[in-house]
Amino acid sequence: MRKLLMSLLMAGSLLAGGIGAALADDASAPAAASAPDATASAPAPDASAAPAAAAASAPAADASAAPAASAAAAPAASDAAPAAPTAPFSVDSSKINSGDTAWMLTSTALVLFMTIPGLALFYGGMVRKKNVLAILMQSFAITCVVTIVWIVIGYSLAFTPGSSFIGGFSRVFMAGMSYIKGDKATTLTVSHLAPTIPETVYCVYQMTFAIITPALITGAFADRMKFSAMLVFMTLWSIIVYSPIAHMVWEPTGWLASAGILDFAGGTVVHINAGIAALVCALVLGKRIGYGKEAMAPHNLTLTLIGGAMLWVGWFGFNAGSAVAADGRAGFAMFATQVATAAAALAWMFAEWAAKGKPSVLGIVSGAVAGLVAITPASGFVGTLGSLVIGIVAGVVCFWSATWLKHKLGYDDSLDAFGVHCIGGIVGALLTGVFAVKDIGGADGSVILQAKGVLTTLIYSGVVSYILLKIIDMVMGIRVTEEQEREGLDVSLHGEHVE
Repeated sequence: MRKLLMSLLMAGSLLAGGIGAALADDASAPAAASAPDATASAPAPDASAAPAAAAASAPAADASAAPAASAAAAPAASDAAPAAPTAPFSVDSSKINSGDTAWMLTSTALVLFMTIPGLALFYGGMVRKKNVLAILMQSFAITCVVTIVWIVIGYSLAFTPGSSFIGGFSRVFMAGMSYIKGDKATTLTVSHLAPTIPETVYCVYQMTFAIITPALITGAFADRMKFSAMLVFMTLWSIIVYSPIAHMVWEPTGWLASAGILDFAGGTVVHINAGIAALVCALVLGKRIGYGKEAMAPHNLTLTLIGGAMLWVGWFGFNAGSAVAADGRAGFAMFATQVATAAAALAWMFAEWAAKGKPSVLGIVSGAVAGLVAITPASGFVGTLGSLVIGIVAGVVCFWSATWLKHKLGYDDSLDAFGVHCIGGIVGALLTGVFAVKDIGGADGSVILQAKGVLTTLIYSGVVSYILLKIIDMVMGIRVTEEQEREGLDVSLHGEHVE
């Protein structure tokens, strides 16, 4: 517990540095309800939304996209646009935008590709040979488990109206989501957060975010967690941690969304959320046997580089797809993602070259992932300069956190899930407040508001993750035996091995 508190204090000190540098910017906090300039065709994201992006602000101006009752009630002489829908609703199929739908189908496949095979191979190459199948199994099993959790209750808790902190139960077991093909007309439901695409597409798109977030955590406890305990933890964590954070940040009535927090594609919801949970897992499970004394070098960096490249490609669905439209905002998010990733990869490479005398394959691919993480919250809000700076800072800071900081604090974050995802997410979230361009994202940035989102995520995810782990440990145990760990999880847990 003492180590956990030390680590949380460390994260707080990083935030304090960013806050102190931006106190003068506090007055520029965006109003929660401010909407960007509307365009006739595309859902331009609300300042407080994210992959839910364009949702709240866009087709609100289109009377035909709103429920029939509101269209009939509007006085002809009124200049006011009808209120935006605040819950999923049914539309005629003619209201569905085929271009947006095609792009979101593609983005959904790209984000799923990030977990299987992308993250699985990225992590798989970094562990020792005796544990490679176990880490691959974890990513694949989490994909299956979270898919079921999401349709049973996760989607409803995250993306339907409820309180400021959690959604409702209107979509439990996907009740109410429909597609009705009639003789003369076809009707279907759409999310109020993505009114131009079928709700089924939006649900599965957001499902892929819910899948990769807990999968990221596995990098911190690689080589030593029981598979059964991992399944229970990830199931509960998805419901109790991920869905509330997603609701608070991306549902327009959520606590952080209404405050004006900017998170375009998941800096807080995905990366800080998973990263701090990863640190807690590493602390609660303790260090690997032989850590710091025995060689634990990656067994196959070819797999890691291939997995990292898959993550880079898939991330375009992650960030550009978060525009929830095939429009200029998506294009700008893709542009920012490419620039920041390249800048971060080079920054990590040159920092490592200067510190250790040689640039490594693991270093450059880790830097690329750090850049992808850091640009995630900013991708729909920043321009060229912001993308470059965020990438460079993320590459250098994440190199420092994965080497010096981890060694200094002594925690065993096996594959640097905390050092890359939490620290990179914090860098990106805070710098979004510095570099947000109103002409791009429709909102001014505020480091103070961004820090509020960061701290909320750190505290909620860190504390609840700790409680869940301790309860699971008391009930069934969370760590494999010393004999199983020495033998390797491939054989001891799954009865298989790599030749």
